[in-house]
Amino acid sequence: MTDILEKLNNILNDRKNKSADESYVSSLYKKGLIHTCSKVEEESNELINAIQNESKQRIVSEAADLWFHSLVALSMKDLSSNDILIELEKRFGVSGHDEKNNRHS
Repeated sequence: MTDILEKLNNILNDRKNKSADESYVSSLYKKGLIHTCSKVEEESNELINAIQNESKQRIVSEAADLWFHSLVALSMKDLSSNDILIELEKRFGVSGHDEKNNRHS
């Protein structure tokens, strides 16, 4: 399944150099980080609503929207899903309470 994340990383990088008229992702890059963060917030709220009130398919759909927009925002900061996967891997075998208490700002 990580293949899809790699494909998305490649597409996101490719779209940085495309016209905003050519793709939705390119239009997000053009609109900038503040706009894209607003989309992340919007998608987060939609996911919360789906979890509380909607079908499993709607939950999955909204989660995919949130992940996607989060990946676009991360790419604007020169980060990718690989950075997140590395961080998650570091947390294996560490108590969630300990990890939270040891976070660095």
